[in-house]
Amino acid sequence: MVSRRALWLVLGVTALGLGGAGVVLPLLPTTPFVLLAAFAFARSSPRLHAWLTNHRTFGPMIENWRREGAISRRTKALSVAVMAATFAGSWLAGVRPWILAVQAVALAGAAIFVLTRPSAPRE
Repeated sequence: MVSRRALWLVLGVTALGLGGAGVVLPLLPTTPFVLLAAFAFARSSPRLHAWLTNHRTFGPMIENWRREGAISRRTKALSVAVMAATFAGSWLAGVRPWILAVQAVALAGAAIFVLTRPSAPRE
């Protein structure tokens, strides 16, 4: 039987991989996957948790969320800009109207969530 710790570790590694992919794929969010990875690593691997929370790029993101439930202004602006560019690209590519409608609802929901979080005190 697989241990809970091993399952948390697999979840953490998977979430971190998806978060890394989200850096270059516009429809895949980075922040939630990095936060999930930190949560999972805290339950499975103190070494990986420490590495992730002290990471130059991901560490401040995790700390801002942990302390304040906050997202940096830069991340908010970049997130909303990528969402808008994704929708514009779909529209310019001639995606079917019903798909655009679903995409608009999903992206609007994500944008509202991001924009209504407190702004982080530090980047």
